[in-house]
Order: sequence, then structure tokens, then C-alpha cells
Amino acid sequence: MASLDRVKVLVLGDSGVGKSSLVHLLCQNQVLGNPSWTIHDYKEGTPEEKTYYIELWDVGGSVGSVSSVKSTRAVFYNSVNGIILVHDLTNKKSSQNLYRWSLEALNKDSSPTGVIVSNGSDYDREQFAENPVPLLLIGTKFDQIPENKRSDVLNRTAFLSEDFNAEEINLDCTNPRYLAAGTSNAVKLSRFFDKVIEKRYFTRDPSQMTGFTDRKRFNFKSLHYD
Repeated sequence: MASLDRVKVLVLGDSGVGKSSLVHLLCQNQVLGNPSWTIHDYKEGTPEEKTYYIELWDVGGSVGSVSSVKSTRAVFYNSVNGIILVHDLTNKKSSQNLYRWSLEALNKDSSPTGVIVSNGSDYDREQFAENPVPLLLIGTKFDQIPENKRSDVLNRTAFLSEDFNAEEINLDCTNPRYLAAGTSNAVKLSRFFDKVIEKRYFTRDPSQMTGFTDRKRFNFKSLHYD
């Protein structure tokens, strides 16, 4: 049996933001009733010519962890092809911590300089201007935001999207309709995985991209570390 082409995608964010529920939703297209360790989840894509195997590495914990914990997490940051940054839309701190998560994963958190972000840390937008690793921003618990506050929350996440040079998806992990086929969220998600695969397999030979978006299917596998 021929080996499948693989890509490694990190799913990063604070504990409790809904990463495990999100990964389960992506892999199984169903709600995770009792979030816990998620190992070896798969999802069959459409039966097209080419299959790509996507590993979703669910990495959590505290972004302000001691160096020994960060050193342990660093093992998971090797050979990364894409990063999904997950934050809780009802928890501003989890949104602010995405700056530190991203810098840690991209090995750029040793001496951050530049723009001062709202959580008091230094952040330089130039660090992401030419970042070769595709990023996707996902906000969870959208259903828990009161109608009269959604505009303010979405404005805040729009700034995050601009800072990371990434598309944003806001959803409720307990409702599969947010990622239903044909929705703008589903399109953004597919576009992100297309970019991840393109960067991994076609950057050196663009001619192979012909027909790529019409001849693919995704298999998902998730691994959890918290």
C-alpha cells in the first residue's frame, strides 16, 4: 500500500477554549459529548483522485508555563505545516494569549520586540509578514455571546485576524452547522488546508498545482497533549 502524503497541523490555545471539541467536530462531523483525550480520530474526505493525510496536533496548557513545560511542548513544534489558533470568544485573555502561543510555536518568543499588545507583551507584526507557515484563527463559543455584544467581539477578532495575516472562523463547537458544506466557514477551512498542502508539496513545483483543488480528499487524525 502506497504511503499517503501527510501534513502536520498544530491546534493551539489555552486550556478550556474548546480545542478538543473543535478537533472532534472536524474529524467526526459530530459534537463531542464528553471532551477528553482525543487520539486517532479520522474523517474520510470526498472520493477523489488524491488523498492527503492531515494530522491535527491538539496542544494546550498554559502559555505562561515554566521553561521545562515549554521545552516539553517544543517537541510538538517540529516540522509543522500549519497552525490553527483557537480562542474562546467569551474570554478576552485567551484571545490575547494567542500572540504568545504563535510566537512560542514559531520559535520566536525568546526576545519579542515591537508593538505592545493589550496583554502587555511585545509583538512585532513583521514577525508574521513573511511567515511561511499558514495560520487559521478560530473563535469558539460564539453562541454564548449576547446579541448586543457580538459586534464588539467580532471587531476585536478582526484585529487578531489582521495581525496574524490569517482568515478567521467563529463558531459553536456543539453545532455542526457552523462548518456545514457550502458555508463561508467551510470554504475558509478548506482554503486553509489547501494552502497547507500547497506549501508542503507544491511550492517547489507550481506546475503540479494544476487541478489540485478539484482532485483531493482529506483524511484527519488528531493527537492531544495538554
